[in-house]
Amino acid sequence: MAERAAQGGWCLPVFDDGPVIAIEGGRHPVVESALAKDGERFVANDCALAPMDRLWLVSGPNMGGKSTFLRQNALIIILAQAGSYVPAASARLGLVDRLFSRVGASDNLAQGQSTFMVEMVETAAILAQASARSFVILDEVGRGTSTYDGLALAWAIVEAIHENNRCRCLFATHYHELTRLTDSLDAMSLHHVRAKEYKGDLVLLHELANGPADRSYGIAVAKLAGIAPPVLARAKDVLDRLEKGRAETGGLAAGLGDLPLFSAALDAAEAKVDSLREKLTGLDIDALSPRDALDLLYDLKKLADQS
Repeated sequence: MAERAAQGGWCLPVFDDGPVIAIEGGRHPVVESALAKDGERFVANDCALAPMDRLWLVSGPNMGGKSTFLRQNALIIILAQAGSYVPAASARLGLVDRLFSRVGASDNLAQGQSTFMVEMVETAAILAQASARSFVILDEVGRGTSTYDGLALAWAIVEAIHENNRCRCLFATHYHELTRLTDSLDAMSLHHVRAKEYKGDLVLLHELANGPADRSYGIAVAKLAGIAPPVLARAKDVLDRLEKGRAETGGLAAGLGDLPLFSAALDAAEAKVDSLREKLTGLDIDALSPRDALDLLYDLKKLADQS
């Protein structure tokens, strides 16, 4: 650890009693080492999570550095709590009781689980176990299913992390519709990895900035990957048509602004269950005639159907 700290210019982390993460100039040690072999420089980024800003929604193009940013902060926490110096200019950390990650795509063919099933199993464990002292990184949750299902799940998971777990969390996503959640989630903020188009080419800056990404640059990334120009041109035509339709209808997340918060929806569901429980508890089943029992069954069904 001393050798790595000396060679890499790592810093001594300072621990804080509160649930904070304040990292300046954080770096990913493995990626930085790989880039150094090619004579390239790693772009360091800051991370500042606090009780009133504990959930960061990170957007931006593929290959822009979102996943690296999530992983480097998790690695810095692990190294610090293992007693090591950390790859950053400075680091002030509140102790983390557990660290959870849902990153990458992997099938579990031996157990018959798809990528999406593995993603949901891991996310379920996070929602069930993460506490206010935990640190969570979630990368592209919901992408393994249809657009509407994926957005709906990502939306509900962000709300649950914010309202129930209340942990420090970095959530990377391509669902720009999730940015609407900042209107209702006080401790959530928007960030993006920067990219610019220069003379028709995409330049990935790997810098984290405040606010949402203005676009996803998906077609530009496909061009970088070598997709044939006719395919790119056709994709651009399809994209223009889709964006025109989205503008006319209000977008994929139209109407979600009126949706109550996760906790409010949960309270409403519990209230409905309580009313059913109250009616059932007061019953004297043995005293009911067959006709009374049938009428009661209709009443209970009507009560259950009420929203």
